[in-house]
Amino acid sequence: MSFQRAQRRARRIADGVLSLATRPRSKAAGGHDPYFAGIEAALRRAGIAEPTLVIDRARLRANVEAVAKALGPSGLALRVVTKSLQAPALLEAVCSGLATERLMSFNGVMLDEVVRARPDADVLLGRPLPALQVEAFVRRHGNSPAAAARPQWLVDSPARLAQYAAIGLGQDEQMRVNLEIDVGLHRGGLPDLQSLAETIELAASEPLIQITGLMGYDAHVPGMADPKAELARVQARYAAFKQVLLDKLGGDPARFTFNAAGSPTFMAHLKGPTEASEVSVGSAFVKPLNYEYGALHALKPAAFIAQPVLKVMGPAIIPGIERYAGALGRLNADSQRGFFVYGGYGDSDPVSPAGLSFNPLFGNRSMLMASAKVALEQDDTVFFRPRESEGVFLQYGDLAVYDEGEIVERWPTFAVAA
Repeated sequence: MSFQRAQRRARRIADGVLSLATRPRSKAAGGHDPYFAGIEAALRRAGIAEPTLVIDRARLRANVEAVAKALGPSGLALRVVTKSLQAPALLEAVCSGLATERLMSFNGVMLDEVVRARPDADVLLGRPLPALQVEAFVRRHGNSPAAAARPQWLVDSPARLAQYAAIGLGQDEQMRVNLEIDVGLHRGGLPDLQSLAETIELAASEPLIQITGLMGYDAHVPGMADPKAELARVQARYAAFKQVLLDKLGGDPARFTFNAAGSPTFMAHLKGPTEASEVSVGSAFVKPLNYEYGALHALKPAAFIAQPVLKVMGPAIIPGIERYAGALGRLNADSQRGFFVYGGYGDSDPVSPAGLSFNPLFGNRSMLMASAKVALEQDDTVFFRPRESEGVFLQYGDLAVYDEGEIVERWPTFAVAA
């Protein structure tokens, strides 16, 4: 081993020992609580012994009902974010519960899936797509009668508008475009009122371009020092952009789509006041870990990754420092036992049994550890909670639907590229 490699290894071990020494001790003991014990038993009865993403249908339904109840008094429409609900039946459960056909999609593959699964949908793009991808989609669906085949493409600059206008001329298709505005996130979009005015004027010279409204994403708000004050600033920015559009295009404001929010901020828009005519929601319906916002307190986690335990180690032994296993266990009792599951956790953290965490000395998030009091053995199940839903839902095959104590269905997911 080279000197540099030895240094890196020594530093990693020192950092891992420090992490063990300073992390809070858990008081976990025993196995799963009744909720997760019920899911584990249902998986066994269903003969499922491989990594599986489980959807709790009762919790999903309750989350949909809670959002619908909050939405009602606001008068706002709701647009469902497809990239957060990556299975046709899951998307159907949410859309039908909210009686909406408004969808937000983020790539051409998902657009293809939506045209097949929900042809009557009104689709708004959640990001500007490369011109080649847009042109390919228009070419594939140019003669389709489906409403979903003519989405509101998202445009964030005059240059992209010109690209889309050229696609419309080349394919002899009208291009519906919604204009992305920067309301404070600074991740893109038209940055100021002048750029918006110039883009609208450019659109007026293009016979096949129809402007459908504005989209202002404000996911930065909860992370600001004063979220309430920042939301007020977001509303003021949105109002100014909106006034430019109405001054330039005229007509009934109700004919435009004024989209805002997302799972982190939609509740604030529902409480008002807001410049939006609709809000977008996706991940909140299954509530991954990254959505533990106070505004979403009424919603419950509805998606978990079940991983069978393949190997159990007691005491937990770390390569190269085997003789210190006992000392490490005394340094932090939560490192006394080691567990290996299938792996492929996605971006997730263990949630049951309580007291599990990744051993910082083993590396690559491959060994789970817990105290000797945690009851977990070979062929038992560890449950993880994903931090996000998009992407993670596509890693485990058909979703296992848990309802009334049993696995009652398997829901195929969309294509992996969706």
